[in-house]
Amino acid sequence: MAADAGERDARRPRRWRFIVLGLCGLFAFSGFVALGNWQLQRRVWKLDLIQRVDERVHAVAEAAPERSLWPLVSRESDEYRHVFVEGEYLPDSDTLVTAATELGSGYWVLTPLRLEDGSTVMVNRGFIGQGSVPAAPPVEPVKVEGLLRITEPDGSVLQSNVPAAGRWYSRDVAAIAAARGLEDTAPYFIDAAAGQPGSPGAGQDAAQHGPVGGLTVIRFHNSHLVYAITWFGLAAMVVGAAVILAREERRDRDTTA
Repeated sequence: MAADAGERDARRPRRWRFIVLGLCGLFAFSGFVALGNWQLQRRVWKLDLIQRVDERVHAVAEAAPERSLWPLVSRESDEYRHVFVEGEYLPDSDTLVTAATELGSGYWVLTPLRLEDGSTVMVNRGFIGQGSVPAAPPVEPVKVEGLLRITEPDGSVLQSNVPAAGRWYSRDVAAIAAARGLEDTAPYFIDAAAGQPGSPGAGQDAAQHGPVGGLTVIRFHNSHLVYAITWFGLAAMVVGAAVILAREERRDRDTTA
């Protein structure tokens, strides 16, 4: 009897460890499954976003949001819309923003376009290479087509904009407008399409005679399925570990029986 009581006392700590490990495994399994399901939901959202953006890019150009609609402009509903604006470029108002493109390193050329109602829209006329001087924009009224982009405040991940020194690392519309003394400026900018007025770049040496328009990169990182498989795989590993522990626990009971 004393021996049986001793064996029961010895098994009790193992049983508690098994229960604690089981609860931890259940918690981990539930968490991994939840994360996997969340990644699947994110994948559906991302695929829908890609489809919507593709539809916007290839749609017929429509007028860019006017002043009364500026407060409603958002990344979700408006970015990459195919739009056009009509107005006059402001002379001697180019702002060069550091850029890296398929044509090499250089600058985006942002030039304010004054609209008929007196408001201003920043137009990214395109890319020029290092050491190049952008061609002057037309002096006559123009119609420019391109893709609506949302402002990029503060700077890049590695560099902050320095307006006082004229060093720009992101297309921060509000900061550029303030540095140029411009008021009533749209909260977005427009990436000019290739061959638009003010974007004359063409040919092999386009970056040296630009700006070159039409270089907008539309690419969305979509690895959600891989992430989901990873989380579900970890959940399966938890189940496998639980099966192994259960077999060991049963083997111990059979041995001591």
